[in-house]
Amino acid sequence: MEEQRKYRHEYKFLIGADEQVSLYFRLKGLLSLDPHAGKEGRYWIRSVYFDDYLDSCFYQNEDGVNERAKYRIRIYNVSDRAIHLERKSKKNGMICKESAELTREQCALLLKGIPLPMREPEMAAYPEVLRQFLVLMRTKGMRPKAVIEYERIPFVHEAGNVRITFDRNISSSLEVQRFFEKDNVRYPLLAPGRQLLEVKFDEYLPSYIKERLETGTLQQISFSKYYLGRKYTVSGIGGRLR
Repeated sequence: MEEQRKYRHEYKFLIGADEQVSLYFRLKGLLSLDPHAGKEGRYWIRSVYFDDYLDSCFYQNEDGVNERAKYRIRIYNVSDRAIHLERKSKKNGMICKESAELTREQCALLLKGIPLPMREPEMAAYPEVLRQFLVLMRTKGMRPKAVIEYERIPFVHEAGNVRITFDRNISSSLEVQRFFEKDNVRYPLLAPGRQLLEVKFDEYLPSYIKERLETGTLQQISFSKYYLGRKYTVSGIGGRLR
């Protein structure tokens, strides 16, 4: 239900390699690296995004629609150990992410555009996010459209439930059926050295973290990895974002 969703602030900034290094060391002594990042302090994210027969998610993003949602299946380090269907909703500039765990077999069907069985008792056992997604597959023609991949360095902080991430080597692929293969063909979405800084938090961003982020050069932008992946790879127009 809408009233049960917890929305968070999310701010995005395009930065260069030098800015990333500077901010990394500014934050390193203050925030903790996400324990899921392992010894190297980073991991790879790969997501396949779905859209309907009208490409509504793509065009709603382009038009800046205030209230919208998109669905994706996400894995980490090109592994099937953890597969999640996620719905990322946006409203009044804030975001909410909900997820449901999938098996490899369920994921394989969805990647082929085949809805999971929707009979009882299967349907009742599905999480709410998955149930709604399956309805959209049958009624709106939701199908996989683009694969987005990138390397992430994640910082976390308990106060404010802060999460600050550096995303680099952001790329797009059309090879949906090679979702679990490491050697899929990818196309870069950003110019060399360009990275994405994301700052997420609940009700407030602690002042001591905000001070570390104030470099005098950061400019907030609107940035959708899925939108760029479709625009510059699938649509065949434009080029890498500078």
